[in-house]
This record gives sequence, C-alpha cells and structure tokens, in this order.
Amino acid sequence: MLLLGKKIGMTRVFNGEGASIPVTVLQVGPCVVTQVRTPDTDGYAAVQVGWGDAKPRRATMATISHDAKAGAAPRRFHREFLVPAAKVGEFTLGQELTVAGLEGSAYVDVTATSKGKGFQGTMKRHNFKGLFASHGTERKHRSPGSIASHATNRGHSGKLKKGKKMSGHMGAERVTLRSLDVIKIDPDQNLVIVKGPVPGANNGFVMVRPAVRLNRSKAKKVADAAKK
Repeated sequence: MLLLGKKIGMTRVFNGEGASIPVTVLQVGPCVVTQVRTPDTDGYAAVQVGWGDAKPRRATMATISHDAKAGAAPRRFHREFLVPAAKVGEFTLGQELTVAGLEGSAYVDVTATSKGKGFQGTMKRHNFKGLFASHGTERKHRSPGSIASHATNRGHSGKLKKGKKMSGHMGAERVTLRSLDVIKIDPDQNLVIVKGPVPGANNGFVMVRPAVRLNRSKAKKVADAAKK
C-alpha cells in the first residue's frame, strides 16, 4: 500500500529511558483510490491513489473527469503502486486509504524530492578535497584539477567518460529512504512520526509505504516481535 502526504517538519521525542530521538512528522492521507488497474483491462495489476485537494479552476478537465469517476474532488497528486493480481480485488474505486493501514508496520520507506542546491562545484557536489593551498597553486584551490587525460570507455579520443564527477546541478532529485523506524502513528490527525530526517523541505510532497526490504538486524527484530 502506498500513501501520499507532506512533510511537516522535524522535532524530538523522548523514549521510556529518557533518551532524545530526532524524528520527522509526516501528515499522510487520507488518500482516495482513483483507479484500479487489472491485468484484463490494463495488462498489469496496480492501484492509483490521489491526495491533496486542488481547486477546480486550477485543475484540468481531464483530472476533474478522472477523479469524478471515483466520486472525489480533483486531487493535486496521483501515484500508482503495484499489487499482486490476486489482491487487486481488495481495492475499490473511491475507497479511502488512511494511516490506519500502517499500524502493523514497524518500518516504512519514504520517498521525496531533495532540496535543490542549484549549480555547484565539485567540492560541494562530490566532496573533492581541492588543490593544495601551497605556493604555486595560484588562485584556483577549489577547482577539480585536470580532466583532459580521461578518455572514453573505449580507451581512445579526448571525450570524457560518462558519469565523470564534475560541476553541475545539485539536489532536486528523487530520494528514497528505506526502513525508517515508525515511532508513532496518530490516526486522528493523520500523522506518522518516523525516526531521523526525510528528504525535502517542510510542506514538501512525500510518499510512504511499508518497508519492502529490511536488513538483518531489523528483520530479526520483526521476527522476534512476531514470536511474542
């Protein structure tokens, strides 16, 4: 299941031992199922959800008509998530999805767009150390150094290899943080509190889903909790 929402901001909570835990507050849902895709009609099984009220005068006629079929007002964001073909029948058009569906999840994956940093040099963008700050270096200590000797992957010509670390646009990328600890879920206010930071600025768009893959330590915690 995939839920859409926004990042409220960061704060801290205290556990039972009095330790301070940095957390991020996410306001997730309620989302509306705007389309159910089945293998018979679309060739694959997926569920499309919409979130965020959009003013009708700022929405396209296609969006208004599409969401009206689900009995909902036009939504600002629409995203799809794949589901097994056997479980696609559990979702119906116009169904409301809330944070209550995450109550059994100890870890979640959060996807957001990182903050844009604009055009940056190699020291900030790729953590280059820069040139030596000694006599004879001239006034270009933050330059990347020589790049003319790097050939292509074929081993000839003066072109640079693809993926060469150079100056360029930094940030504003889709980032997914996996297996964030769920500290608390508040169904009344549609809040999910997760441990640690989340990409993007406050009020930025986020996508939250139950964790897809866990490392060994977290998988062991989930297995031990299930045995109790």
